[in-house]
Amino acid sequence: METNNIKQNLLNEISKTKKLIEEYKDLTKPIAPDVAIGRISRMDAINNKSVIEASLRQAEEKLKNLERVFSQLGTPDFGLCLKCKREIPIGRILFRPESLYCVTCAN
Repeated sequence: METNNIKQNLLNEISKTKKLIEEYKDLTKPIAPDVAIGRISRMDAINNKSVIEASLRQAEEKLKNLERVFSQLGTPDFGLCLKCKREIPIGRILFRPESLYCVTCAN
């Protein structure tokens, strides 16, 4: 039962993260110089683009980790911390399915 919960949770997170990445990619497209916006508005748009690009990188990293965890599902390595090799608590896996480390090693 827990394995099915984890699998469904991982699939849901992967799907949501892929959609989020697509949204971020749309928002980080270059700002055309012929768009009639003022100097301040253009600077604000450039700043917002930088923030969204950082969010895009984080979402891509999360997706990579989610896919890694999903590929380990059903193997002896699933749910083990990459650093200390101890079992990651099920609550952490359900709350943050992309977790590769236990709480102690993540800090």
